[in-house]
Amino acid sequence: MTMFYVYLLRSLNYNQTYVGFSRDVQIRLNHHNEGKSPHTSKYKPWKLVTYFGFESESRAREFEKYLKTGSGIAFARRHLF
Repeated sequence: MTMFYVYLLRSLNYNQTYVGFSRDVQIRLNHHNEGKSPHTSKYKPWKLVTYFGFESESRAREFEKYLKTGSGIAFARRHLF
């Protein structure tokens, strides 16, 4: 069964967080830390805070999208970061 993940990262050197989507969280974290993602390269290194697994890609993408909204950011700061 293929799983889809929404993951939360925290920069170790800056006051930055990041929410992303992937089928393989460890590979994606490595990409962030190797500077292969232009959006996050300037804030590396990154630490994985938590991740959520979904059987449905659409549900995972919906949750990622929610975590990037105003109320989702507030929820994540209160409960996840």
